[in-house]
Amino acid sequence: MRAKLTYVIKFVKDMDRGVQFHRDTLGLALKFSSPEWSEFSTGDTTLALHIASDKNPAGSVELGYSTKDLQGVYANRKSVGLEFTGEPRPLHGVLLGNFVDSEGARCSISEA
Repeated sequence: MRAKLTYVIKFVKDMDRGVQFHRDTLGLALKFSSPEWSEFSTGDTTLALHIASDKNPAGSVELGYSTKDLQGVYANRKSVGLEFTGEPRPLHGVLLGNFVDSEGARCSISEA
């Protein structure tokens, strides 16, 4: 499998404060902002802010990867050593799956 890091998702309690910090304090270029999801251009990898929840507490981070053949990766998940939390499914116009890494952290993977 060949994957590319495409997103870093940071969960925030206050979206306005999170956007202001990353845009005004750190100088990141804001792509767009909404009450639930905002994105910054940072080169090849996008920084996304997502509103926090009980499942995703403020300050936690999720890494998002992409691959050319997500169905193939999922079909061969045991041989490549990935533990998916469910079958990949369409979400927001892309095929998206979730897995846990070697430390048990949740990660997402989409089809590029």
